[in-house]
This record gives sequence, C-alpha cells and structure tokens, in this order.
Amino acid sequence: MNTKKEIRQQTLTGERALFQGKGLQLTDCVFVDGESPLKESQDIELNGSLFRWKYPLWYSKNIVAKNCTWFEMARAGVWYTDNILVEDAVIEAPKNFRRCHGVTLKNVSFSNASETLWNCEKVRMENVTAKGDYFAMNCQDMELDGFTLTGNYSFDGAKNVVIRNAKMLSKDAFWNTENVTVYDSFISGEYLGWNAKNLTLINCTIESLQGMCYIDNLVMKNCKLINTTLAFEYSSVDAQIDSKIESVMNPASGTIRAEYIENLIMEKDKVDTGKTKIICGKQPAKGKKEFQILTNLPLKPCACEV
Repeated sequence: MNTKKEIRQQTLTGERALFQGKGLQLTDCVFVDGESPLKESQDIELNGSLFRWKYPLWYSKNIVAKNCTWFEMARAGVWYTDNILVEDAVIEAPKNFRRCHGVTLKNVSFSNASETLWNCEKVRMENVTAKGDYFAMNCQDMELDGFTLTGNYSFDGAKNVVIRNAKMLSKDAFWNTENVTVYDSFISGEYLGWNAKNLTLINCTIESLQGMCYIDNLVMKNCKLINTTLAFEYSSVDAQIDSKIESVMNPASGTIRAEYIENLIMEKDKVDTGKTKIICGKQPAKGKKEFQILTNLPLKPCACEV
C-alpha cells in the first residue's frame, strides 16, 4: 500500500514550495518561479514532472524521479543529496549533481552537461548521453555502461571507475585519475590520461595526440590505436596493441607490443631506454621501415590546455 501523499498536476510556485516535504508522490507537476522547491525533502517520488527553476533538490534523501525534465534554468539541480534514482529523464540544465552520494542514472540525456557530476560518490550510470566539458570531476566509485560523451576534460581526478561500452569525444579525459578501467569503448581526444595512476584499457579503440603520457601503470589489452602520435611519453606501460602505432615517444618502462611502429623516439638523455621492451609482430606496409629510432630531438612545448 502506498502511504505517500499524492500531489497530481499541480503548478508549484514560490521559493521553497515544498520545503522539507516528506513522503510525497508528485505526478505531472511543474515547478516554476521559485528556488529550492524540494530542499531538505525526504522519501519523494516524482513522475512526469518538470523543473523550470533553480536548485530543486538540495540536501534531499531517498528520491526517485522518473520521466522528469530539468529545463535550462533548473541549473544546479541536485546538490548534497543522498540516494537518488533518475530514470528516463532529459536534463537540459548544467551543473547538475554535486557532492551527492548514491546516484543512479538510467536512460538519461544531458544536453548541457557542463560541470555536471562533481565530487559524487557511488554513482551508477546506464545508457547515459552527455554533452559538455568537465563531466564527473573528482567522483569516486563509479560504474558506467552504455555511455556517450561529447565534451573535454572529463573525469578529472576521478577514482575507482569502471566504464563499459562508451563512446567518448573528450580531450584531456581521465587526467589525474586513479584506478580507472575502460572496456569495449572508443575514445578520441588529445592528451588522454595524463598524470593517471592505474589506468587500464581493454578492447578499446583510441585516437589521440600525445595520449597515454605521464601515467603510472598503464595497461592496454587488445586495443587499437588509430591516428595516434607521440604516445606513452614517460609512462610505465604494458600495452598489447592490435594495430600499428604512428609514433611512440620516450616511454619510461615496460613492454609495448604492436603490429609495427612507424616512428619510435627514444632519447637516451630523457629516459633509460633499456627499461622498455618493444615487440613488433607484423611487417609494415611495403616501403616502410618496421620502426625508426630517433634520438636527441628537440621537444616542442606541449600545446595542452589546462
């Protein structure tokens, strides 16, 4: 038996319209012209409801929101909230989900995901699409399956993340991360993974300029690198690449296996070249060398935007 108080097809206005509401079932309601309508609420069920103004769910607990919509002005929508499920939602507003604990997102579309999902813990995402920069900064304990992202600087500082079946167009993805594993995904973006620790890529296709550099313990299994240059600089790496690599530059240590490498740059005054083993399994295209070793080349400043 549902013991929640039902509110149906109401237009709710004014600041804190349902402040500290408890045990409510809201169906086909619209929140307009008033900040923080459900601030400090608990045990709330939302169905087919619309948020048109700022800060709808702050300091809330035990929230279920299905078939709901956050319009552009419902920015900073869910902050400091514990145990929330959002399913079959369209979220147009930026800066959603900050410092939340226990977030589940299913079939959610973020059309403006700028600065979304910051400092959240225990996040589960299934069939989520997002467009915007700085997605998921400093999150911990994340599991994603069926994720599509267009936006730079994603997952900066995130820890304990598992991603499956993703398509990411994202420069500077996974910077400063720790314990990230990505399966069966496509990632395109410059400077992938810099300053990460324990980054694992399995059955992935990568396109990157100066990708996978400055990484402590990079593992790649059954991966392809396309249009990828100056990879692995100063990284400790165990990489099995099922394709050619355009160029590899100054890996710190480990083993790199590839079909072949067009340009292998190993500068003895920059790294101990004896710490890295290179294994090429196939011959290159006709007329190309298996790999070319270039030493003591002048380095250009990094073009990375921080």
